[in-house]
Amino acid sequence: MYLTDYHHHTDHSFDSKARMDDVCKEAMKKGIDEICFTEHFSVNPEAPTFGHMNFDRYFTQIGVCQKKYENQLTIKAGIELCEPHLMKEDYDQALKNLQFDFILGSVHNIKEEKLRTFMNEKGSTEAYHTYFEEVYSLVSSADIDVLAHLDLLKRYAIETKGNYSFTEFLDILQNILQKAVARGIGIEINTSGLSNVKVREAFPTIDILKLYKKIGGEILTIGSDSHRADTVGDHLESALHMAKQAGFNYIFTFTKRKPEAIKIER
Repeated sequence: MYLTDYHHHTDHSFDSKARMDDVCKEAMKKGIDEICFTEHFSVNPEAPTFGHMNFDRYFTQIGVCQKKYENQLTIKAGIELCEPHLMKEDYDQALKNLQFDFILGSVHNIKEEKLRTFMNEKGSTEAYHTYFEEVYSLVSSADIDVLAHLDLLKRYAIETKGNYSFTEFLDILQNILQKAVARGIGIEINTSGLSNVKVREAFPTIDILKLYKKIGGEILTIGSDSHRADTVGDHLESALHMAKQAGFNYIFTFTKRKPEAIKIER
């Protein structure tokens, strides 16, 4: 099986100290065939991710690693945009001359508040509904390839607000997925929740994957969302099992933002 990890952070992201070269070495050690680095980036000065990314340094290191590990590991250049449906002209300007293979879009902040802060004064239903409405706004207009960790809020909410009910939020989840499919945007199986002792499930759940498939969704990537070299590729086998269980026969990689299907072999 061709193994991929399409969500990884290094010291190009504000919240990681991992070195790109170390990640590549660890990926090869684990039998991973292809990795995409997806560093955090925001054009909003109020976001924690603002001002950290040095694109010259990033692409230089990508090039060095691609040359060093040629024929051993396929390395792609990606980015994770925070709230890319907002300040769209600023994003267009910042990214216009940059050649990415893959662009993730995510909601980490709502009205310039971190998710764990935004939800504090809200009940569980209001918090999750507001979050999913923001995700819907993102997939409705953002220029991205894949929606990252669709139900991320549960990472912060599960301890104090509890998890959300799939049936309670079925309408908004269906709207999100229908809009994503209509616009050619994929979703990911983000395995980081499986390592979280409080969450213990992927982002998103198997129910959402099945709904995405039922609606006609096909583009599916797998990412560890790792911020350390030693956790690259964590739970990839579990993600592949989830994909098959939900009815998917392919996962996807990207080159110059064009999706390429990889058959899941079992």
